[in-house]
Parts: sequence; C-alpha cells; structure tokens
Amino acid sequence: MIEEVPIEFRAGVGTDIHRLVEGRKLMLGGVLIPHPMGLLGHSDGDVVLHAVIDALLGAAGMGDIGTFFPDTDPKWKDADSKELLSIVKEKIAEKKWDIINVDVTIHAEQPRLEPFKGQIKRVIAGLLGIDFNATNVKAKTNEGLGEVGEGTAIAATAIAMLRKKIKRI
Repeated sequence: MIEEVPIEFRAGVGTDIHRLVEGRKLMLGGVLIPHPMGLLGHSDGDVVLHAVIDALLGAAGMGDIGTFFPDTDPKWKDADSKELLSIVKEKIAEKKWDIINVDVTIHAEQPRLEPFKGQIKRVIAGLLGIDFNATNVKAKTNEGLGEVGEGTAIAATAIAMLRKKIKRI
C-alpha cells in the first residue's frame, strides 16, 4: 500500500551579473530588448534566465548553472538561455519537483524595463509551464551605485519555490 506523506517545499535563490558591451544583443528573460549594447557572456548572457536557472537548481539541490552548462564547454558558446532553462526544467521534473512560482528582480540603470516586464513574465511562465500569475518580474535601478548603477552591467536575482509529494511504501 502506498501512502502519501506531507509535501516537501524548497526555495532557491539565483543571481547573475554580466558586463554590457557593444556588438551583442540585449536578451533579458528570453526577450530581445532594444538597446545599443548587450550582455557579455559565454552563452547569450541573459542574466534573468541564468538567475532563474540557479534558483531552480538551488531549490532542487542540484548545483548551479555551471554544473550543467560550463563556460569551458564550446557546446554552450552563444547558447540560447531559453534552451538552457528548458533543459533545467526537464532535469528538475525528472527528480519529481513541481515549480510553484518564480520571482525575479532585474537590476539595471538603462534601458527602462517597465514596457517589457509583462512579456518577460509570459516567456518565463511559458518556458516553465506555470501560470502567468505565478511569475513576477520587477526592475530596479542601483541609484548610480556600483557597476550596475554606472550602466556598465546588468544583474538579476531570482527566487523559486518547488514542491514534491513524498511517498512511502
């Protein structure tokens, strides 16, 4: 006889930061943002999706983005971070984790991200297969402080909540 026992919940936090450079597209949360510079990274540099990946992996106790997609592996050079997030979603589903919600804060002086927050939410919710309202995106400036405040970098912080039903035999 199989008996269900309490549901286990876990939270994970992810962060990422990349330098802004000329000659790259600015991808944030899987959305192409019009801007004269983009984020330097081994993949497409999407700090939003990278932070979400780390939050999910952290909650599941499965390491970090570098565990699965090392920047020393040419396979991931210029990779689309939407693809990386889809792979991580599959990996945590294999471990029987369900995604409850994701909350993201983007730290950027420029460009203004208010017009893109809904689109970023839609992309993240779609990639993770969760409700639009279970995804939240905020944008903050650094009030001129540090690399982000000086406009030379963009960063993101994410938290994710997972749940799993644990069964006994």
